[in-house]
Amino acid sequence: MALVHALWPDPNQDDVTDQTLETLYAYPDELTRPWVQVNFVTSLDGAVTVGGKSEGLSSPGDKRIFRMERVLADVILVGSTTALVERYRGARFSPAGVARRASLGLAPIPPIAVVTARASVPPDAPLLTDTEVPPIILTTEAAPAENRKALADAGADVVVVGEKDVDLPAALAELDRRGLRRIDCEGGPRLFGSLIAEDLVNQLCLTVSPFLAAGDAGRIANGPTLVEPQLMHLHAALRDGDFLMLTYRR
Repeated sequence: MALVHALWPDPNQDDVTDQTLETLYAYPDELTRPWVQVNFVTSLDGAVTVGGKSEGLSSPGDKRIFRMERVLADVILVGSTTALVERYRGARFSPAGVARRASLGLAPIPPIAVVTARASVPPDAPLLTDTEVPPIILTTEAAPAENRKALADAGADVVVVGEKDVDLPAALAELDRRGLRRIDCEGGPRLFGSLIAEDLVNQLCLTVSPFLAAGDAGRIANGPTLVEPQLMHLHAALRDGDFLMLTYRR
């Protein structure tokens, strides 16, 4: 198990336990509406990927926290480009993760909800062929009918939320209607930027990777320019060697 050291709020913990991680990353109690946590990793110079993927920026401690964030969620939200590039498949947990979810009253496995205006996920993608829980496809009326039908025939829960663009407040309302309020968003940058623009982000979990990447990789969020930036407050800071895992909350 990767050693993770606390810097804030309790700097005296030399090895953070899974129980401490659960406490730090727990969603608020008794939620009455969707609560969105977003996860990203970035290089020191702001690159969100190396060679087109985020894998090269991660660390064992970062991956340990990533797994805990999934364990605590009702649903994993992701943009279609990220899901396809990173070759997403259905979520899976260790026996300890399954037991932790059961102790929290959560379903054994959270579905993955994919935001895709054109319903562009291939029906033979691992998201549909290698999963224990059908994915949720959040798409639009403008998506080709044959795409929507192919995904529904492959077992996906296809939900139309918007005409040409995915209406994110409506998408979260549909997740809420399904009892999925603890939302763990794993990107990509366009989805994150859109969530910011709609004022839907409650928490950002950001791992700062100790690499300079240069290149033309994008930043963690892109989208509409805000009239005023949104202030976040430091909730936790952890360290895995030279990696920093920061959590900011509204």
